[in-house]
Amino acid sequence: MTLLVTGGAGFIGSTLVRRLVLGAGRSVVNVDKLTYAGNPDSLAEALHHPLHHFEQQDICDATALRELFERHSPEAVIHLAAESHVDRSIDGPRDFIATNLVGTFTVLEEARRYWTKLAAAERARFRFLHVSTDEVFGSLGAEGRFTNSTPYNPSSPYSATKAGSDHLVRAWGHTYGFPVIVSHCSNNYGPYQFPEKLIPLIILNALEGRPLPVYGAGNNVRDWLHVDDHVEALLTMLDRGRPSETYLVGGFGERRNLDVVQAVCGILEEMVPDSRIGPREQLIAFVADRPGHDFRYAVDSAKLVTELGWKPRVSFEEGLRQTVAWYLDNREWCQAIQSGAYRRERLGLGGAA
Repeated sequence: MTLLVTGGAGFIGSTLVRRLVLGAGRSVVNVDKLTYAGNPDSLAEALHHPLHHFEQQDICDATALRELFERHSPEAVIHLAAESHVDRSIDGPRDFIATNLVGTFTVLEEARRYWTKLAAAERARFRFLHVSTDEVFGSLGAEGRFTNSTPYNPSSPYSATKAGSDHLVRAWGHTYGFPVIVSHCSNNYGPYQFPEKLIPLIILNALEGRPLPVYGAGNNVRDWLHVDDHVEALLTMLDRGRPSETYLVGGFGERRNLDVVQAVCGILEEMVPDSRIGPREQLIAFVADRPGHDFRYAVDSAKLVTELGWKPRVSFEEGLRQTVAWYLDNREWCQAIQSGAYRRERLGLGGAA
C-alpha cells in the first residue's frame, strides 16, 4: 500500500511516517511545506529510506498535488497538515484560514479527482483519513467527556478553522460518496514535538533555569495522549475503520496544566539536578491567561476501543518520563529546529491585531 501523508515532517506526521516506513514497510509519499514546525530531521532514519518519498509542496497548490497523485498512485490519504498552535492563531489567524480551510479543500478536491478515475475495486479500497482535534467541541465543565454526539463549539481561530475543515470533509463524503473518515484526538505529547507546546517548552526552559509560564492558575485540564498511541489509532482507523465514520482518540490521561509542569520539574530533578538553578518548581511563573482559554478537555474513546479494538498502551507517567529523557538526549535537534523564528517567547496575546 502506498499512502499519501500531508504534514509528514511535523510532530505527529513524522511519528506516523517513521512507523509506516520502518515498522509497517509501507510506501509513503510525504507532502510537507516545511514551515517553522516542519523538520526533515524529525524523520530520522526514514528520511532516505527507499519507501519514503518526500515532496516539499504547499497543500494549497492544486497543480502540484494533482501531479503527485498521478505520479505516485496512492491507495489512501492521511491528512495531517495544519497550523495547530492556538496562541499563534490568536496572533495571526490568516495562515490558519489558508492552510486548515483552503488547504483541506484543495487536498479533498485533488484526492476526489484522482479517486473518480480509479477502477471500481481501487475506488472501494481508497480512504481519506482526516485528522482533527477535540478542540472543535469547545470547553467542558468539571465532569463529562466529548463524545461523537457532542455539538461543535470552537473557541479559537485555530479550532474554528479545524471545525470548518471537518465540515468540508464530511460534506465531500455525503455529497460525492467520497470515502472519508474523521478522527478527533486529545492533546498529543512525546518526542520531536516543537517546543511551543507545553511539555517541551517546560522541559527546555527548566533545563536553562528560565521561567516556566503557566496560564492563569494552571487549573485548565487536558487529556494527554502519547503520540505513539495516536499513530496506532490512526493506522487502526485506516485499516479497519468504516467510511463516513468519526472516531475520538483520547489517552485517558487527564491532568491539570499545573500538575503537568510540576511533574516535569520532578523528573528533571531526578535526572539532571542543577544546584545553580535550584528546585525547578520555583521557576513556575503564573502569567495572564490565554484569551478564550477552554477550561477542560476529555475524550470518550469507547467507539474506537469497542468497534476497532484500539486502546492506549502508554501511561502518562511512563510517557512523560520517556519524553523528558528524549529531550535530554536530543539537545541538538532542539537547537536546530529553533531556527530563530521562535525562541520560546510568549505568544497568543493578539499582538498582530
